[in-house]
Amino acid sequence: MAAMKPRTGDGPLEVTKEGRGIVMRVPLEGGGRLVVELNADEATDLGNALKAVVG
Repeated sequence: MAAMKPRTGDGPLEVTKEGRGIVMRVPLEGGGRLVVELNADEATDLGNALKAVVG
């Protein structure tokens, strides 16, 4: 059985480069994190889409 770890807070948005990929960790409402691995092209497309929405 896996050890249970207490939730001490989900922390801020994090983006790190791991090997060839880019890993984004997004805190979610209600706890937990969404973890997404992207390649450079996907990260660029995501950045452009966010800039278009935010302005």
